[in-house]
Amino acid sequence: MEEVVSDIPLITNDAVVFGILMALLLFIFRSSEMPAFKKFYAVIPTLLLCYFLPSVFSTLGIISPQWIDVTAAKAFLLEQGYAVEGLNTFKAFKNFVINQEIDTALLKPFMGKSQLYFMASRYLLPASLILLTLSIDLKEVFRLGPKALIMFGTGTLGVIIGGPLALLFFGAVAPDVVGAGSDEIWRGMTTIAGSWIGGGANQAAMFEVFGENGAISGKIYSVMITVDVIVAEIWMFFLLLGVGKSDKIDKFFKADASAVTTLKNHMQEFSSRISRIATTIDLFVILGIAFGLTGLAHLLSDIIAPAIAEASPFLAETFSLGSGFFWLIVLATTAGIILSFTSLRNYEGAGASKVGSVFIYILVVTIGMKMNIMGIFENPGLFLVGLVWMAIHVGLLFIVGKIIRAPFFFLAVGSKANIGGAASAPVVAAAFHPSLAPVGVLLAVLGYAVGTYGAYVCGLLMQTVAP
Repeated sequence: MEEVVSDIPLITNDAVVFGILMALLLFIFRSSEMPAFKKFYAVIPTLLLCYFLPSVFSTLGIISPQWIDVTAAKAFLLEQGYAVEGLNTFKAFKNFVINQEIDTALLKPFMGKSQLYFMASRYLLPASLILLTLSIDLKEVFRLGPKALIMFGTGTLGVIIGGPLALLFFGAVAPDVVGAGSDEIWRGMTTIAGSWIGGGANQAAMFEVFGENGAISGKIYSVMITVDVIVAEIWMFFLLLGVGKSDKIDKFFKADASAVTTLKNHMQEFSSRISRIATTIDLFVILGIAFGLTGLAHLLSDIIAPAIAEASPFLAETFSLGSGFFWLIVLATTAGIILSFTSLRNYEGAGASKVGSVFIYILVVTIGMKMNIMGIFENPGLFLVGLVWMAIHVGLLFIVGKIIRAPFFFLAVGSKANIGGAASAPVVAAAFHPSLAPVGVLLAVLGYAVGTYGAYVCGLLMQTVAP
């Protein structure tokens, strides 16, 4: 019940929802070519609109990632003897179910979930990573230098210290917001730390570690998931906005972005040199490579992850090596890198990276539909805590970026490798140029590895400073 975000939406059929999302992509990219919108898109990147517009549809109740038919569920609970009169809003009903600890299985017949994000993240994301790394030049990637790792580490540190500092601040100015005298708020915040440093697996690990014996209630966990998603997506919004202004930001940092520019130019020159009109056979080869290897990655991840979880629970839980999604991303990226040393890399000339980019944009619109803007107003106090926490993360990135003169690309990808993980980091990297997507993946994989450690340290610090 914690992840249910709305009452039943206007449209629940995924085929119709997918049609709406694709129509949005059509509108965005078609309008981006029109002279009348030239000034608008000079400020607002297309990728940002791909992300934002679906969230508007979710906010308006037209679509939803996960919902419950409140009217039908209330009628059922009334028959079971529960006093549900007066529960006139989704929020009130959800809180009632959580507080009464009603078995979610009883309500499952009234719940629904869109599978579009699952489809995009499990099928299209690994396929896109294969196609985007198919023609990668690893030598040029390594020449990007250590600044990418420094910014990633700074982002991790920003999350670790940001939580305790946010607690200290609100403990001083508004102690009721952070539950003065109660451990539940800081314990719940550890799940955000797990998500923001690593991902879903690390978040679950923190819930198990700090939420033992009901120390984190379902209600608080639900609130933390909402804060996690909305604050992270707001930061994603500003990062994508910054992509269009990266030259100005680099100038502010006095950054040397030549290595990034060289990699982009090298890939563009290679693509132009081997460019050809794609035939039907070319497209089938590209799709066969992408989805054939994605299927193989799924097969192997289904074998590797359970085997590690059984043989070494420590490695599985601490480094996310028991996560099937972790191995799916690693194996897909590895497959693409291996193929980059073969003649198959020449399919870049037939549009391999363009197909990969299409898959990325579809992933972005499915991510966008997960954000309900009105969720901000359901828990404004804890939302502000999350904003302060994120501001510390961002502030530290800008300070270090200015000191080491890091290009904005490293700041953006280093941050999203923490905050968004493998689903978001390559999206932000590809917004700069499709050839840069593997950099985001590599840093995101590192985030999975350090996520549990970093979140645990953050949890200990929050325990120390909690009011």
